Amino acid sequence: MGLFGKTPEKNPKDLVNEWSHKIRKEGYQLDRQIRAIQREEEKVKRSLKEAAKKGDKDVCTILAKEVIRARKATSKIYTSKAHLNSIQLQMKNQLAILRVSGALEKSTEVMQAMQSLVRIPEVAATMRELSREMMKAGIIEEMLEETMDVLEDSEELEEEAQEEVDKVLWELTAGQLGQAPAAVTDTLPPTSVAEPSTSATVEDEDELEEMQSRLQALRS
Repeated sequence: MGLFGKTPEKNPKDLVNEWSHKIRKEGYQLDRQIRAIQREEEKVKRSLKEAAKKGDKDVCTILAKEVIRARKATSKIYTSKAHLNSIQLQMKNQLAILRVSGALEKSTEVMQAMQSLVRIPEVAATMRELSREMMKAGIIEEMLEETMDVLEDSEELEEEAQEEVDKVLWELTAGQLGQAPAAVTDTLPPTSVAEPSTSATVEDEDELEEMQSRLQALRS
């Protein structure tokens, strides 16, 4: 708090450095989230292979969809990281501009990246805060509030295409399932594995639900 109750304005260079620090921190958090989703994906893939050995096609299909969702979530986070990296690069440009002109410069690139990032739940809160600070500093223009409030990605709500499921099944069962949907029968080829008991089936269903819950928590 300065004299007469006023808070002094931050130095532009300090502002840019502060923004850069927050952006790097968000990037590290996204890296951790990617690794967590990938770990869960590996567990789901192992479960899918086990279900294939038991001849449980329905469980295989459900797990294949979970693999697809995990991969889409990871891809979206990588896209968010690319936007963060773009903003980080623009922050370096702003520091260079400051040394020459002594003032920050409006940036279309930062504006576009921010508009994408405020719609991503994983980074939305920090990006909202940064966007308001950047608007005040004159780097970006005021964004429409409805743009900043859109956090749902309708693509995630769409049912996975059957061809995607078939592709994952083919990949993870070494061609036992999935290459051509018309060729997939209701039963798998007989295996040497004994038919699971009712109690084992219940345990498998509980484990499946737990995996789905963990993946959903990671994506939210």
